[in-house]
Amino acid sequence: MENMPNNAVAENFLAFAVKRLRLSVQDIDRCLDRLTPAQIWQRGGDYENSIANLLLHLEGNTRQWILHGIDGQPDVRQRDDEFALQPTAAVREVRARFSATLEEACTVIAALSGGSPERLLTVIDPQPNSMWRNPTILEAISLVAGHIQLHTGQIILLTKQLVADDLDLSMPRKR
Repeated sequence: MENMPNNAVAENFLAFAVKRLRLSVQDIDRCLDRLTPAQIWQRGGDYENSIANLLLHLEGNTRQWILHGIDGQPDVRQRDDEFALQPTAAVREVRARFSATLEEACTVIAALSGGSPERLLTVIDPQPNSMWRNPTILEAISLVAGHIQLHTGQIILLTKQLVADDLDLSMPRKR
């Protein structure tokens, strides 16, 4: 395999991050399509998150890290509200906010393409009070993509449990 120039590596990373985020949104949407609003807000106890809580959490985290940290938008995140024990919004609103924020984040990430690859090494500080102080833009994108994948897996598992069925989100399995 021949080595790619630095800008090709950066371009590949950015394109893959956008693709991965959009695939996670598709998987989550397929889960949500199988559930009732009550199931989406359901939790096994105060120590668990509902799927709606996870969507609010991912929306807030993505907004803070990508839209605020990279794009310079105001930091409007209210993290504690993401984990409210009672429903705080209609499922359609939670879902719309999540989808819109993720698509906006994809736009911000894609817009970095074509620029100097060194831009990805710019240090930002989207969460001044966290353990993840002063990441580079590249690290922030990687953290957000991984975070979304982690919670996508939780949403898939919760959905399988709630509908008591396989979701066939990837290639169908031989049974």
